[in-house]
Amino acid sequence: MATMGKYCKAYSIEKLREFSGWTEKAENARREKQKDADGKETEVTRTLTTADYLYVQENYVVTDGIFKDENIIFDEVTPGWIEYCQHTLKFEIPVYEPVKSAPAAV
Repeated sequence: MATMGKYCKAYSIEKLREFSGWTEKAENARREKQKDADGKETEVTRTLTTADYLYVQENYVVTDGIFKDENIIFDEVTPGWIEYCQHTLKFEIPVYEPVKSAPAAV
């Protein structure tokens, strides 16, 4: 079963490819349904193009979708990659302050 992380952010594949250590596991891209000449539906791995967006997950792994453990395109998380994400991409996991409730009126 797919695992949804607490946070991920979409970036254009072009921006991700600018990282000098970028390698791509394109074979892990999401599968799409296509119809052949006879009208029969088949599933094929989609081709990643410069118009696509991928997701940087909270653990700095890049996926083709919102789930952090499916369709992993890049998983070579190094200090250089983390620095690129934080400084160039401005990837920052938000810190949510706890909500304080007001005392009930009597």
